[in-house]
Amino acid sequence: MSESEHRFMTKEREMIREVAREFTINEVLPVANELDPIQGDIPISLRDKLAAMGYFGIRIREEYGGSGLGCFEYCLIAEQLARGWMSVASLIARGNGTLMYDLLNSDQRAQIMPKVASGDYLAAMSLSEPDTGSDLASISCRAERDGDEWVITGSKYWCTFADGADYIVLFARTSQSPDEKRRHLGISTFIIDKPRGQLPPGVQGSSIPKIGYFGWKTWELAFDGFRLPAAAQIGEEGKAFYALAKGLDEARAHTAARSIGLAQGALEDATAYAQERMQFGKPISEFQAIRFKLAQMASEIEAARQLLHFVCDRIDQGERCDKEASMVKYFASEMSERVTSEGLQILGGAGYTKLHAMERYWRDARLTKIFEGTSEIQLRIISDNLLGKSA
Repeated sequence: MSESEHRFMTKEREMIREVAREFTINEVLPVANELDPIQGDIPISLRDKLAAMGYFGIRIREEYGGSGLGCFEYCLIAEQLARGWMSVASLIARGNGTLMYDLLNSDQRAQIMPKVASGDYLAAMSLSEPDTGSDLASISCRAERDGDEWVITGSKYWCTFADGADYIVLFARTSQSPDEKRRHLGISTFIIDKPRGQLPPGVQGSSIPKIGYFGWKTWELAFDGFRLPAAAQIGEEGKAFYALAKGLDEARAHTAARSIGLAQGALEDATAYAQERMQFGKPISEFQAIRFKLAQMASEIEAARQLLHFVCDRIDQGERCDKEASMVKYFASEMSERVTSEGLQILGGAGYTKLHAMERYWRDARLTKIFEGTSEIQLRIISDNLLGKSA
């Protein structure tokens, strides 16, 4: 075990990781191999097993029925789940996000957080819009007060799990600052309760055709005079952008963990295949070209993992690490695409079929360079920290 592993990986954390790995191999991977090729949804039975493992309450305080663990443990588990199916590693974020805790008042926390921890009240995030991706301060979906109600008008995009969730967290503009530099103000957050398995009554939606990230659907939503009670607005009105920004470090660490899990799956599958695949009278693992590919893949994965451990530790210590969180998100996602592509190359033609999980790792790894802030956004954050913001 390396020196940094000694520093970060306690016996308890080693156990948490091994339990998550065993759960993934036995419960997640078979389901992924069966359903991802046909774009099937994550079954309720697997969601119930995740809930029984406590995986929706990793980051929720014990007083609310959660485990009260840190970002480190959260990412350990997410990495293992992503080794089976990245969508499942993403699903646990529908309960563990610290955003809701920060937005709710004490009475709301006491009412809502136990249901979240048990997996009975899972969220879908409705943030992006057709014309709003990286520039989240430019949200245009409107929420206007009408007596004891809010009236929502506008469109949202990339709302994954909008049908399967128990509620949608909607970000909408309640006011507009005339100062361009303060346009991030005026964004508020709303809870839209809904039946599990359906879109909210009165909200129109269409499923977005994707090349990967299967297991659940991603939606475009249209709000046309949709009404919510006044109490649906949570957090300080007009200040939702600050709550959103506060959680970015952990969200980026979680994406790095998912990226590493995908790469680990590719490495393990490629290693096993290379030892079994015979060419020219011997396993291809005997050829130096293949051995060096595997060695480089393993090295890049471990480098990303060690950086992630460092970042998670900083987050759990309460230290600011926006630069480092962007670094690990950037490094791990770029690494994941390279490694999964190399894994597919080792499998050759077999890797380009749905008979192996490798193509799933490859497709999903490509997404990690886009969501939770593109690679280009991460490079901007890192360079701004190094050089100051450009004019």
